[in-house]
Amino acid sequence: MKEATQLNHAPKVRTTPLPSGRAIPVLGQGTWRMGEEPARRQAEVAALRYGFDLGMNLIDTAEMYGEGGAEEVVAEAIADRREEVFVVSKVYPHNATRRGAIEACERSLRRLKTDYIDLYLLHWRGDVSLAETVEAFQQLKETGKILEHGVSNFDVSDMDEWMALLGGDEVASNQVLYNLAHRGIEFELIPWSRERRIPIMAYSPVAPNAQVQKKMFNDRNVKSIAAEHGATPAQIALAWVLREPDIIAIPKASRPEHIRANRETLDIKLTVDDLAKLDKSFPPPKRKVSLEML
Repeated sequence: MKEATQLNHAPKVRTTPLPSGRAIPVLGQGTWRMGEEPARRQAEVAALRYGFDLGMNLIDTAEMYGEGGAEEVVAEAIADRREEVFVVSKVYPHNATRRGAIEACERSLRRLKTDYIDLYLLHWRGDVSLAETVEAFQQLKETGKILEHGVSNFDVSDMDEWMALLGGDEVASNQVLYNLAHRGIEFELIPWSRERRIPIMAYSPVAPNAQVQKKMFNDRNVKSIAAEHGATPAQIALAWVLREPDIIAIPKASRPEHIRANRETLDIKLTVDDLAKLDKSFPPPKRKVSLEML
């Protein structure tokens, strides 16, 4: 079986184990909105490769992103570095039938110019029977086209249903919205996942939009904590997501300084006092809330 490895000269990024025991980096790179503008392609490729140079070898993409364009950008970025990169991609819900998921995965493999995907996810739950999707994922795994499979935007009830299916208990991860301003999963989904040792992969780990970002970055406690650590508010927000060992973050960045700032976040250790202040500004949930998604 192929294993994701790192170049000897690349700085190590902390990893967490998947249920299978395979290690996955806790900090990676997202590719949402990449592959949409040909004029930006080389800059996007260069950004991803710079992240690899910094040891950020987890890359998240999807057939939805740029309708395959992002996967093509990833292909160019990993062309001579495939064995060091952990690639995650996702299938559209409407393509997730028994036959459709296999065909969609094969299209992704062609765009990625690789013969396997490390982790393949159902992007969100649609109208297709989950049993069909799991069956397709198991077949893809048996043929070596994917090494692990999982889900995205699943709440506890969805996870229970998935896990009850033949092969569903092999779910490797659940990718969901999670950041300081969106903490709903802490009430039930994170404890449920942690009990089963299924790591959460947080998308939009800093902020999902400019409005939330402005509120977060201008918060008095966030600014004071950032000043104490010699960091930016964005780094504090990302460090908060990475405070637990089994949470994975996949922020998207396209500028070298932004990518380096994300990597430096792993060196920030928030104190108990820091966390208490952040809880005051962005309180944890006190009851079950509906799963938020973008």
